[in-house]
Amino acid sequence: MNADVGAGEQRDVAVVGAGITGLVLCRELAERGRDVVVLEADDRPGGVIESRRVQGRVVELGPQRTRLTDPVAGLVDELDLEREVVTAPPDLPLYVYRDGRLRRAPLGPGGFLRTDLLSLAGKARFLAEPVAGPPREEESVADYFRRSFGEEGYLHLLGPLFGGIYASDPARMPARHSLIPLWRAFGSPRSFVLSAARRALTGGERPPPCSFAEGLSTLTDALGEDCGDRLRLEAPVSAVARTDRGFRVSVGGGGRRVEARRVVLTVPAAEAADLLAGGGADGGLERLRRLRYNPLAVVHLESDLERRGFGYQISLAEEGFATRGVTWNSSLFGRRGVCTAYLGGMGREEDVGRDDAWLVERAAREFEAITGAPARPLSVHRTRVPAHDESWNARGEGLSAVPPGIHVCANWESQAGIPSRVREARRLAGELDRELGEILDREPARRLDAGGCR
Repeated sequence: MNADVGAGEQRDVAVVGAGITGLVLCRELAERGRDVVVLEADDRPGGVIESRRVQGRVVELGPQRTRLTDPVAGLVDELDLEREVVTAPPDLPLYVYRDGRLRRAPLGPGGFLRTDLLSLAGKARFLAEPVAGPPREEESVADYFRRSFGEEGYLHLLGPLFGGIYASDPARMPARHSLIPLWRAFGSPRSFVLSAARRALTGGERPPPCSFAEGLSTLTDALGEDCGDRLRLEAPVSAVARTDRGFRVSVGGGGRRVEARRVVLTVPAAEAADLLAGGGADGGLERLRRLRYNPLAVVHLESDLERRGFGYQISLAEEGFATRGVTWNSSLFGRRGVCTAYLGGMGREEDVGRDDAWLVERAAREFEAITGAPARPLSVHRTRVPAHDESWNARGEGLSAVPPGIHVCANWESQAGIPSRVREARRLAGELDRELGEILDREPARRLDAGGCR
């Protein structure tokens, strides 16, 4: 995987970035017989997926889990990882902290009737959602939730849960960037509530939350091994430029480069814009540099908390908390007391810039105040996640400035989440395979030597 890049390698496809998207692309293109290389600046594959052992405990620096959907289950089977998979116990509750205590979030019709997270009036207003109509392009996520589910439903349930996914303020998230794609993924139902109720009544169940015994990096490490010498680590790409036969991908210094017919960028938006700055793209790329990412602090704690569940979010009506939410990894996957707290995000960006001691102290103190159980620090990590706020109104213009022949496949260009990234990578692999077939059909026959033999 660490093989060096030559002075002028020839490839069908050069993929920039070895997150799960780039790794699945490599696997899919190789299976179609295409000559592909994946260039990764880091010394490991996986991108935002990164698992570590800290004080003997598995912690996740990025996503805490995925779901065993068909795309993920297919990869697990193909890579022979079935024995490594761990799934969460069935029917785990999720909590929201409101008015001084944790209250169960309604995850189904029965839970909705029993929950005390919403008042009777709040429940009645929530159930009026079918008459509200679908989300509108021009409204914010918060406006849609208030219009469809009422103020209580927004403040205490949907706001903290949806905003927690993006570490964002739903009031600053246009529905077109996050909510409408989700609505379409649901099949554009007339009603979210009726769709969920119908699924529950017909026995349709979501695939279980899952991880691996040594964390989600098990999946990306296995994909990296599968890529073999097609994966080049510690190979930072510095520029992408058009040539007569495709593109020149410059790698680091010293004249290293890859010549490729097609290029795929799986990197963050600003990095993609920087790579294309000298590649013939117009000024619309500046729009990509302005797409906002939310800074987030991930604080791993150890606690003897005995409650079972996914963890909790904090109601938007609560004040004075730096914590956005907490995942109970110990309950989900048996990770001996591990809990993961999230601090920062939109509106609290300055907290991420504080030192580790402040983050740990605040996370542990608030954890004990909410759960009643003390917590001890394990580690602190800082990351950034796509905000899908008003700055993303320019995404379309920025993507239209990407030159033909260069594809973008990343968690800011299309849906985030491991199952979605696997699906998108497979879709693009099929598209690239067709493009390359058309290119080769158009190219004149190439002679293999001066004597004219083919």
